[in-house]
Amino acid sequence: MNMNRMDILLWLAVQEDLGHADVTTEAVVDDGKTGGAVVIGRQSFVLSGTWPFRRVFELLDPRVTVEELAREGDFVRADIPVFRLEGPVRSLLTGERTALNFVQRLSGIATFTRRMVEQLKGTTCRLLDTRKTTPLWRSFEKAAVRHGGAFNHRFGLYDGVLIKDNHLAAVGGIAEAVRAARERAPHTLKIEVEVEDLDGLREAVAAGADVVLLDNFNLDMLREAVKIKRGHTLLEASGGVNIETVQAIARTGVDFISCGALTHSAGAIDLSMEFEV
Repeated sequence: MNMNRMDILLWLAVQEDLGHADVTTEAVVDDGKTGGAVVIGRQSFVLSGTWPFRRVFELLDPRVTVEELAREGDFVRADIPVFRLEGPVRSLLTGERTALNFVQRLSGIATFTRRMVEQLKGTTCRLLDTRKTTPLWRSFEKAAVRHGGAFNHRFGLYDGVLIKDNHLAAVGGIAEAVRAARERAPHTLKIEVEVEDLDGLREAVAAGADVVLLDNFNLDMLREAVKIKRGHTLLEASGGVNIETVQAIARTGVDFISCGALTHSAGAIDLSMEFEV
């Protein structure tokens, strides 16, 4: 079987649970028995993770068929089936937990993200994720953010210049860091600088930063920052962002809000597989 990087991740997840054998299923279920199952949510949610859910079963046993009854990004009411499965019962049982773990976690991110995005109605602000993701799950989790209606920040260290406080400490200041980035980084990448106060913002704007990350600014500071910026400089607010604060932050006039909680603090959705054998 030809396996790409994401297939390998999913297969390792299967093996983590399976080990050398599903001893319970093999002990109590006859080989060759076939049947079906549906997956339903015990709560309303935004669906994400249909591909890893389906792919777990495809890698485990190609005889299993998975019918997707809703699309990623759909809002699904409680107790409405989202998947229907058919195939060998042993394989359905063996793959159940691993497949559900993916879709529960990813749907939790999408659902929480949707709640946050709804707080931004009436503003032009965009909600962004961060790199605070579960190791190796980043592709899935950032997709879940998109399914929830928000946008992705840089995917990794390689696809965006973001000069943070430790970079500034190593280099010696904002102006020098921006100058070096302009000289060495690909011209296709925007240059973003993290600042901790309004003086830092002024310096970053003067240095020609494309985007300025306002770290832990209070609302008054954010409003003042919007007045200070000029030209095409974009402002991103970060720090202290949650469901209670995100609307007020957006209404200050910043262009973006980045929120690590979208991926590191969203709870899993309660989903279960009900067998029909």
